[in-house]
Parts: sequence; structure tokens; C-alpha cells
Amino acid sequence: MSAYEFTAPLWKWQGDGTASWRFVTLPFDVTDEIDDITTGRQGGFGSVPVKVTVGRTTWTTSVFPSKEQKSFILPVKAPVRKAEGLSDGNAVAVHLELVGFD
Repeated sequence: MSAYEFTAPLWKWQGDGTASWRFVTLPFDVTDEIDDITTGRQGGFGSVPVKVTVGRTTWTTSVFPSKEQKSFILPVKAPVRKAEGLSDGNAVAVHLELVGFD
């Protein structure tokens, strides 16, 4: 099982101005390793399924490659932010595991 722990800031996507998407950008070394493990087996839009724990909240989602960030990004939905008291700019301690890449 491939698992990673890192801390990175929570940021708001500045797309069309109406969305309220929030993300954490994975460190470059983590992105490089995930890309090496999953190349050729990634899903739509280059997605990689993951299991994530932030604080006491665990959920499954996918990370996605971002050309702007030059890294994978992790979406953090409102229920997770609310449960963990997260706001834009907060440092988020993340435990991330790849799903289905054993």
C-alpha cells in the first residue's frame, strides 16, 4: 500500500467566480511518486483514486493533475472543511493512500 503524509495550505479555486471548490496541492515529491506508480492506469482527466484522512475525518475521493499547480491536487469538500474547522489558507495535515494500486 502506498501512503503519504504531508501538510499543505487549503486554497480556493479561482475558476469561473461562482464555484467554491477548495483544494490542497500535493508536494512535488509525492506527485512524482504517485505519477510513477499510476502512469497508464489513471482514470478520466488523469484522476487517481485515494483514501484521505484529515484530522478525524476519512473519505475516498481522487486526486487530479493540475497544469497550473504542476502537481496533483486534492479536493476538500465543504463537509470535511466544516467537520475539521478548515478555512482558506489553513495548513492541512493530510494522510493519503492510493486505492487499487497494490
